[in-house]
Amino acid sequence: MKISLNQDPSYPETEIIINCPEADEEVLRLVATLRVYQKKLVGILDGERHLLDAKDILYMDKADKKTFLYARDAVYESALPLYELEDALRGQDFLRAGRSAILNFRRVKSVRPELGGRLLVTMDNGERIYVSRRYAGEMNAKLWELERSMLK
Repeated sequence: MKISLNQDPSYPETEIIINCPEADEEVLRLVATLRVYQKKLVGILDGERHLLDAKDILYMDKADKKTFLYARDAVYESALPLYELEDALRGQDFLRAGRSAILNFRRVKSVRPELGGRLLVTMDNGERIYVSRRYAGEMNAKLWELERSMLK
């Protein structure tokens, strides 16, 4: 894969063009990764609605029938239920960690296996989240896919 960067202050905005002979799995993954940078979520903090970049969300969880979005600097409430956020972010490196949690794979720093088949994930801000045994396979598959792609 050839990567070029053309920088010119006369460009009105950043534009990404992918030229390829065929849209294979690698190209589609690249496009999905780029799209997460455009995805916005609405988070409520102190009665104000904030537009948040999905890439800045570390993880989301549900507690006491409320959905929360965890960013590096704050915790926002979402009006959407967790399953709707999951649908909106499908294919964008957000993975289920349990029935009530979704994490941003791009913000994972490390993964450690725990007893009972669970995984302990450390996010890039130091927070730790357990991935249940039920969803550990998806996390391991994502890690394996990442390792394989680095070998190409």
